[in-house]
Amino acid sequence: MNDKERILIIIERLEELYPAAECELVYEGEPWKLLVMARLSAQCTDKRVNIVSEPLFERYPTVKAMADADITELEEIVKPCGLYKVKARNIIDSCKMIQNKFPDTMEDLLKLPGVGRKIANLILGDVFHEPAVVTDTHCIRLTNRFGFCKSENPLVVERTLVELVPPEKQSDFCHRLVWFGRDRCTARSPKCAGCPLADVCVSFVVK
Repeated sequence: MNDKERILIIIERLEELYPAAECELVYEGEPWKLLVMARLSAQCTDKRVNIVSEPLFERYPTVKAMADADITELEEIVKPCGLYKVKARNIIDSCKMIQNKFPDTMEDLLKLPGVGRKIANLILGDVFHEPAVVTDTHCIRLTNRFGFCKSENPLVVERTLVELVPPEKQSDFCHRLVWFGRDRCTARSPKCAGCPLADVCVSFVVK
């Protein structure tokens, strides 16, 4: 069985396990909110970002309000997410840039302060429904454990999955990897016994 055959099996089984492939960031369908929350999620859990975002968006309910925010006040609100000074400045600067038009290409998204390929791909996949591979820590860990890649480099992992995963499946597949990485294939002590992917996982076979 080659890698493309294996990954199709993995995709199918993850679809059965997690029928609703949803982003864990609760952004209410508003692209600019997803951008802000994705920036806050760096080195922070999605759960904490969702909690912090409630008072954040109550205080700044529009892109313009966020763009005009007082930096000190914004820092205080986002402080629980860590790296709050840099994140607050990035958020204000980004919102100033997207007031007239929200970027819809990788090139334009990467021009926003603090936005790398991970955030750009998240937005392209979730907002614009384009093929996109989001290489977060779960995606990188599982891609290596499944034996599709031997690299911690996000770009290498992204390029590997772009070649293996059908374009229309990429965004949802990455969301499902997050759920699976948290439920079963955890960073420490993965629950390999009884795993529904055991027969197509190289790491399990090695054990």
